[in-house]
Amino acid sequence: MDNTNTRSTLLSPVTIHQWQLRNRIVMAPLTRGFADDREGTVTDEMVAYYEQRARDGVGLIITEGINPNLAGKGTYGIPGLYTDEQTTSWKRVTDAVHRHGGTIIAQLWHVGRLSHSDLIGTSPVAPSSLAAEGRVHKLHKPYQVPQAMSTQDIADTIQHFQMAARNAVLAGFDGIELHAAHGYLIDQFINEKTNHRTDKYGGDTAGRLRFLRDIIVAVKKEIPVDRISVRFSEKKDDDASYAWADKAGMIDAYLNLFRETGITILHPSTDQYTKAWEEEQSFHERIRSRWDGIIIGVGELDVQTAEHAIGKGSIDLAAFGRPFIANPDLVQRLHAGQQLVEYNANAHLPVLV
Repeated sequence: MDNTNTRSTLLSPVTIHQWQLRNRIVMAPLTRGFADDREGTVTDEMVAYYEQRARDGVGLIITEGINPNLAGKGTYGIPGLYTDEQTTSWKRVTDAVHRHGGTIIAQLWHVGRLSHSDLIGTSPVAPSSLAAEGRVHKLHKPYQVPQAMSTQDIADTIQHFQMAARNAVLAGFDGIELHAAHGYLIDQFINEKTNHRTDKYGGDTAGRLRFLRDIIVAVKKEIPVDRISVRFSEKKDDDASYAWADKAGMIDAYLNLFRETGITILHPSTDQYTKAWEEEQSFHERIRSRWDGIIIGVGELDVQTAEHAIGKGSIDLAAFGRPFIANPDLVQRLHAGQQLVEYNANAHLPVLV
């Protein structure tokens, strides 16, 4: 395959509904912990961080996870979108990104049971009172037994997601992403191992997907549905051994939900984009075989793999994570055919206790 032609695919402009993207390169959501820890507001460091990548020419930026309420906070320095101060502070980021012709969406992220009372002042919440194994990120304390959410707690949390979507619009974001992956709150409802409820939010697959469905229906009232992306995954950050018992059935259940609610942009997450997931197909290829909408590819992608995947139609956009930490000028380097700086956690991440 001629490298010049394929590269122009990745670097050529594309229209995704209302978004006029300069290229098909996405900056993946990356938890950096740069926010004011007490207030959950955006700092100067964050404004500079996003502006630098927008100036470089990235097509779409998906923010780090942003909490829709305090209970959603999973570690230190996570920003929120539930106070006026937080909303106003994000305007600095969206203004900077737009000034450079960029597009940016806010990822709404509630960690559920993967939090700690030291962070949020109360017991973590979850669909069921089942503790996760492992330790809280950066806090290094074991996960606590969460409080099972009442029907009212669930209704309140859905309302918090809706308010966060409204605040995202007020802050100037071009869209939102719902983080329904990796074993966080929405995924805790979907996962039969973490959801033992017997009410309408538990039981069969449809019941376990109801929380996500209700959140989508709520946030659609605040932002056009064609500006909403949903991130979902089989993999769980706190349970490496987890796998869907019925892979095909789960994919179909998700895709049916997305079709019914009008979602058109998916961000399926996996560790390795190229890894065979079922039979010969990768996770993204399996979804593509059943889905005509937009797919954002992710999973240790390199440029050649991304170009090939876009070229054959498996994905529409390619998300890069660590390469964007190591290369704020990633897009310019690709345009110029320069080699990328290899990501190194010691060199590129601040030392945090």
